[in-house]
Amino acid sequence: MANLKVKYLGTAFANPTVLASGVTGVTASTWKSVVRSGAGGITTKSIWLNEHKGHPNPTIITTEHWMMNAVGLPDAGLNKAVEEIAEYEKDKPAPLIASIVGGNEEEFIKIAEKMATLPIDILEINISCPNVEDEFGLPFACVATDAKRITQAVKKVAGNKPVVIKLSPNVTRITEIAEACAQGGADGFCLINTLGPGLYINLELRMPVLANKVGGISGPAIKPLAVKMVHDVYKATGLPIIGTGGVTTGKDALEMMMAGATLVGMGSAVYYRGIDVFRKVANEISEWCDKNGVKNVEEIIGTVKM
Repeated sequence: MANLKVKYLGTAFANPTVLASGVTGVTASTWKSVVRSGAGGITTKSIWLNEHKGHPNPTIITTEHWMMNAVGLPDAGLNKAVEEIAEYEKDKPAPLIASIVGGNEEEFIKIAEKMATLPIDILEINISCPNVEDEFGLPFACVATDAKRITQAVKKVAGNKPVVIKLSPNVTRITEIAEACAQGGADGFCLINTLGPGLYINLELRMPVLANKVGGISGPAIKPLAVKMVHDVYKATGLPIIGTGGVTTGKDALEMMMAGATLVGMGSAVYYRGIDVFRKVANEISEWCDKNGVKNVEEIIGTVKM
């Protein structure tokens, strides 16, 4: 059988699949359950400095092709995250990627400083939230200078934790943002975050279905866009990538890896194929590798012929 082990920023993963941020990554017991379901690693929900309520229900609508959510990044805050990370560490079954989020530079720094002292393997910086200090409230991920500044600030306080920047697809040139983050010291990237916002209307009520009216789009429909952006960022920077966006099958994951991803994040796939989707996808990757003479899955990273 093919060897599915991959190394990402110095950390070994049993297989390339990881739980993407924002799905079921809330508690240590949940993280361990996802690993038992076949995941090679875990990404926490994005952690705020203080409790963040998010948006009221309904927050999610799904079809066979896409999912739209407006959960609003709810989180219990840093203190609760510290407790859950400590609990996970007691009999840690797989690497842990801690995702953090903030409304300004100071918040990112405070959370990153704490994360530097915790038993996490990788620090993911979600810069897709609005910058509250920006005149127009633009997300950090949409302005190259802001993305670079946050990257530099976090790197200064992150200690020996590798810093991965989570990029938004809602920009004109994602490579411009990625290159700015690379200049700021980013060790790698996670992409893409949700597309949008999108709008879904209840025809009878003539009103939006979601309480927030609009939401981010994920699911199978966005995979081709995600694969292209992963390829572009990989070619532009050469930095290791966690590819996310619409992956639900082993073939989807292999596409991501050929485009340049080392790890493959899955979130909406849990809805479409169940919590054991990680094992299913890993098995499908293994079957393809065996059929195509690939002995080590790392061999295919970035091999797409363009």
